[in-house]
Amino acid sequence: MGVWQQIGEYLYIKKRDPKAPRDSWIRYMHGINRISIFMFILALLFMLVRFIFFKKH
Repeated sequence: MGVWQQIGEYLYIKKRDPKAPRDSWIRYMHGINRISIFMFILALLFMLVRFIFFKKH
C-alpha cells in the first residue's frame, strides 16, 4: 500500500481496502494518524493566511 493511498483513506477521499486487517489497535493508530494529518493541514493553512494577510512592511 502506498503512502498517498493511505493518506487518501485517512482523509476519506478514497475507500479503504476491504481485505486490509482490522482490529482495535489498528483503528486507534489510524485515528491518531488522521488527527495528525488534519492538524498539519490546518497549521499549513493558518501559516499561509498569516503570511499573506498579515505581512509586516
